[in-house]
Amino acid sequence: MNLESKATTIKDALKRWEERNGKSVAEAVDIRLCFQWPPIEKMDNSLAILAKCEILSLSTNMIEKISGISSLKNLRILSLGRNYIKTFSGLESVGDTLEELWISYNLIEKVKGVSVLKKLKVLYMSNNLVKDWAEFNKLQDLPSLEDLLFVGNPLYDSLDEATWKTEACKRLPNLKKLDGEPVIREEVQE
Repeated sequence: MNLESKATTIKDALKRWEERNGKSVAEAVDIRLCFQWPPIEKMDNSLAILAKCEILSLSTNMIEKISGISSLKNLRILSLGRNYIKTFSGLESVGDTLEELWISYNLIEKVKGVSVLKKLKVLYMSNNLVKDWAEFNKLQDLPSLEDLLFVGNPLYDSLDEATWKTEACKRLPNLKKLDGEPVIREEVQE
């Protein structure tokens, strides 16, 4: 047996999905290609066939960057947790449809590029590498954001819980949920 096995391609993973599910990926609304073995290393234009896809999960692979999703015009939920992704670039084409982005356990240090996600309500980006408020503040460019998971980032880890919550909620006044907990705001007395 060859131990130097090649990475699984998106094309191969989609073929396996069809064999397992007995239907065409082109018609599918929910595609999960998590934990492929060998892992997927690259997102590519083979994803273009998923025109009807609303939920795409590529978690627990070895993907380094987001690409190949420009024709996924119905994509609402993208799950890319547990990969090697370093930036938010590559999401421009789904900026008007994406409502949830699950991108925890990656290598994201800079939040640049997140502002294209105008409809994003849920952002799970725990256990990444964001270490300062300047980067965190870029989340203010997400007008619909109401649920943020941020634990395990150096910025979060550098503060006590009360300070973190107060500061994060002050900077993101539309949040309804932070790190899995409902946000309770003090009503200001007139």
